[in-house]
Amino acid sequence: MSHEPKQDKTAVLALAALGVVYGDIGTSPLYAIKEVFGNAHHPVPITPDNVLGILSLVFWSLIVVVSFKYVALILRADNRGEGGIMALMARVLSDDRLSPGTRRTAVVLGLFGAALFYGDGLITPAISVLSAVEGLEVATPIFAPYIVPVTIGILAGLFWIQRHGTAKVGVSFGPITCIWFVALAVLGVAKIIENPAVLAALWPVHALAFLAADPLLGFLAMGSVFLVVTGAEALYADMGHFGRRPVRLAWFGLVLPALLINYFGQGALLLADPEAIRNPFYLMAPDWFLLPLVGLATAATVIASQAVISGVYSITHQTIQLGYAPRMDLLHTSHSQMGQIYMPGVNWLMLAGVVALVLMFKSSTNLAAAYGIAVTGTMIITDFFAYLVARHQWGWSRWRASLVFGALLALDLVFLGANATKIVDGGWFPLVFGGFVFLLLTTWKAGRELVHKRLDTQALLLKDFVPAVESPDIVTVPGTAVFMTPYAEHVPHALLHNLKHNKVLHERMVIATVTAPAVPRVDEEQRISVERLSGRFYRIVIGYGFMEQPDVPAALAACAGQGFEFEPMATSYFLGRETVVPDRGGEMPYWREALFATLYRNARTATDFFRLPPNQVVELGTRVSL
Repeated sequence: MSHEPKQDKTAVLALAALGVVYGDIGTSPLYAIKEVFGNAHHPVPITPDNVLGILSLVFWSLIVVVSFKYVALILRADNRGEGGIMALMARVLSDDRLSPGTRRTAVVLGLFGAALFYGDGLITPAISVLSAVEGLEVATPIFAPYIVPVTIGILAGLFWIQRHGTAKVGVSFGPITCIWFVALAVLGVAKIIENPAVLAALWPVHALAFLAADPLLGFLAMGSVFLVVTGAEALYADMGHFGRRPVRLAWFGLVLPALLINYFGQGALLLADPEAIRNPFYLMAPDWFLLPLVGLATAATVIASQAVISGVYSITHQTIQLGYAPRMDLLHTSHSQMGQIYMPGVNWLMLAGVVALVLMFKSSTNLAAAYGIAVTGTMIITDFFAYLVARHQWGWSRWRASLVFGALLALDLVFLGANATKIVDGGWFPLVFGGFVFLLLTTWKAGRELVHKRLDTQALLLKDFVPAVESPDIVTVPGTAVFMTPYAEHVPHALLHNLKHNKVLHERMVIATVTAPAVPRVDEEQRISVERLSGRFYRIVIGYGFMEQPDVPAALAACAGQGFEFEPMATSYFLGRETVVPDRGGEMPYWREALFATLYRNARTATDFFRLPPNQVVELGTRVSL
């Protein structure tokens, strides 16, 4: 009896995980099989051998890539419960044994993987909702002219409600997605019963025979077969909401069986009626169920899109906290769930990108050509990071790690090569968009390092400065002054400017530094470090993980146990406000310096980011020439 509450909690979390974790991969049946056999450039002829071969490839791709690689292995490589490419990169970088070259490579790959994730984040809502709404055209051709407008309307509504938060709506995500997976299974079972011969595809010899019969066609078909596993990376990124056990229970208990049954059902339908390739998913349904199925599919794709949108918010927040992106406006939409956030700038840019994709490609078939290459790139980077974790943190031997992850890498490279053939037909979009995001991330990181380098040349050490200013000749004013600085050992420039122009010191002077350790969350007992440097000077270091939102006043209020009594209404916060000026003779190309200066100028203010009371903040400017 003692285990029942834990089991009940796991079951509830598994149900909740269906909507968030499996929304993406769960909507693949809408377009994956149709894309394999109906591809405009290299369609696979619908013959019994080819249908069995493709179904066998689908089955073993789901088993090897999702079940073995992600659910069994990669979920173990969490960063204190959090997943995703940035969390995995942070875990890898936390290992002090890494060589400088490996560390630099890991940073570059991690940023590129995150950039590719943004491309995937635009395509997933577009292809998912578009493929669901296309069911209206199956019901009657009258709806054909309205597919794109209806899709854009649904997507606009989805992005509009983000500012209100998804906590209330999210309660229904799990049950609706559960109904969706049950519907997938029921539709598939009905067709499998009519043609049970498709179950022979479970035997891998059919996949091998298909590849051997026409290696070139088999290789090209792998690019479309990959569509059945495109949600695997999102599965890993969203694991932090629920934990490993519920995610695994949901996969093996419902998601995997439902997906396989539906794919095999579509294969059985094609064997009976090759003309059904125009939309095999919807044509499995009886006429009376077609419109309800369109509604259910639309709800499922909206939920899948919501999961991706939330994932983009999360990875952007992680990227900002780790110092690879400028601060952006962030609102918490739930008082109880810290993960419920809304980023207005990111939201509206995503909507513009998604609408542009729908208008550009107009159908899920056309969009499928752009889908896949971004995900394969991220998967390959995940292979590299997981290998490093296995070698240095799991204690695997070199040959064991090389054998396992080398085999997985080889399969991912095949998928990448097959998807690379789609570049001309639309695969260029996620690469171009990902490259642009990668440029922004690396420019921000390089520019910040350059600013710090310039300020470093003028920096004074606190240990030399504090004794020099502890003089009765300097005017002392009542209250506490908090000077924010990224360098705990240096004198903040705002302090130097204040002393130079106002010629006063406060009764208590606090040098406050906020750090971002490579962990999702910092334990409360380890968050704050208080050091008294002299009679009036304190050095306080505050740590926040990449999944947390800094709150400096709250942290200062928690310092009482370490000998610092915080008086909120008697405290002023002093911030340095650098004006960045591009320099044609600088260390970066001028255009890149200008780009960084633009990003820096439009970044969210430190006042908002650190949750400082605006009417108690004093900003002192510094001009920095790059």
